[in-house]
Amino acid sequence: MSSLSEMGLRLSKNALFNVFIGRSTKLLGRPFKVITTLNEVAEKLADKKSTDNKFQQLFKTALTLVRMVKNYINGSYREVSTSTIVTGLAVLLYVLSPIDLIPDFIPVIGFLDDLSLISWFAGKFQDEIVRYKEWEKTSQGTATSASDAKATPDLIAMPALGDTSQPSVAELGHS
Repeated sequence: MSSLSEMGLRLSKNALFNVFIGRSTKLLGRPFKVITTLNEVAEKLADKKSTDNKFQQLFKTALTLVRMVKNYINGSYREVSTSTIVTGLAVLLYVLSPIDLIPDFIPVIGFLDDLSLISWFAGKFQDEIVRYKEWEKTSQGTATSASDAKATPDLIAMPALGDTSQPSVAELGHS
């Protein structure tokens, strides 16, 4: 059997994943929708009851990816290429989708393709993930990082009305 990252590489070249790349590209122009999607992914990942340590790292990587895309969308982190964000968002859309190569409703193996795609992303974009984690440690992202241990859906809370510390949706290119 091949490794998870090898399976993820095959998935990344699959026509079905290209559909998610297209959706991800279109979604980037709609920051509010991206945040809503990221909340759904975080909630899906938080529902995991497995305590198997070999998968915990992949879940943490997926949650790091959720935070990285969120910080890119809100403008606080831009030290990443747009193609990485598009690919990362496509991976998250794939994870969120119940319709993929191995349907999620199949116990245990239903998430194998999701985990393999996350593993592939983590390997391919490891340098960018490491840079993001370093940025997170040294910036205001540290507060978000502390909630990573809980993996709660409110990980990606929307700013309160009147909060000027983050750019508004219109400022991010959505009107």
